[in-house]
Amino acid sequence: MRAQQPAGAAEQNRIEARPVMAESADEPLPRRQQQLLAELRTHGGELSGQQLHARLRLRQGPEAMGLATVYRHLRQLQQRGLVRCRHRPSGEALFAPQERDEHHLTCVDCGHSRVLPHCPLSQPDLPATELGGFLPLFHTLEFFGLCAACRQQQQSEP
Repeated sequence: MRAQQPAGAAEQNRIEARPVMAESADEPLPRRQQQLLAELRTHGGELSGQQLHARLRLRQGPEAMGLATVYRHLRQLQQRGLVRCRHRPSGEALFAPQERDEHHLTCVDCGHSRVLPHCPLSQPDLPATELGGFLPLFHTLEFFGLCAACRQQQQSEP
């Protein structure tokens, strides 16, 4: 059983989950991270590292950063709370800007994903006492199951 807290203590012990935009407000992002973030924002959907790399090569030609560099900078953007990542059932990682708070229904059979119209966890209010010093940057939420077409196909199989 939890100990009773004085009135107002619960509110003082809560922090909101919000992205840390940069390590320092005066510290701009490196040029390559700016390029990746701009490309993700321009696209409007999620992109894999390979898709991002291909788009950069189309724009910049052979001077574009290599695939390993793309993934390294995507990881650094994640660590800053600027990019979120989710994985398809195949294991493929998809990236999008953090400000695009999208959550998905994903079929484990065919891999089709559908964006939910709203975030069921909008504005999570997490008790600081339960976080143990952890600073949340962003959250992801994905439901896995069977889409209508795969369910129908499974039901019609002998």
